[in-house]
Amino acid sequence: MPTIQQVAEAFSSHRFTEIYDFMHPQVEWTLVGVARLEGIDQVRAACERSLAQLERMTTQFLRFKTIAGPDAVAIDTVAKYVDAKWQRSFVRSCDIYEFTQGYLTAITSYTAAIEPEDLP
Repeated sequence: MPTIQQVAEAFSSHRFTEIYDFMHPQVEWTLVGVARLEGIDQVRAACERSLAQLERMTTQFLRFKTIAGPDAVAIDTVAKYVDAKWQRSFVRSCDIYEFTQGYLTAITSYTAAIEPEDLP
C-alpha cells in the first residue's frame, strides 16, 4: 500500500488510475467555487473526464511542493499545459488531502489560471 504522500502526489500529478483503490467509498472532492463531488463514483467520473482532456495536451509541472503530516497532505503546484495547437495555459493549484486509516476521504482543490508573468 502506498503512503498517503504517494497517493496525494499521484492525484496531483494526474495519475488518478494508480490510486482509485485507495479512495474511501465516501470520498468527497470539493473544487472550491466550482463543484462538490460526493462518493467514489462521482470522483472517478471527474478524474476520467480530466484524463480524457489531458490526453490532448502535454503537462509540465513548474512547481510541485508537498507538505505531509500523519493524516493529511497539501500540495502546491504550478502546471503548464500545451494543447495540440501549441496554445499554452498556466494553472496554479493547492490541493489538501485528508486520510482515514490510509484511505483518501477528502480532497479540497483551489485552482486559478495565471499569466506567464505571474509564474513563481
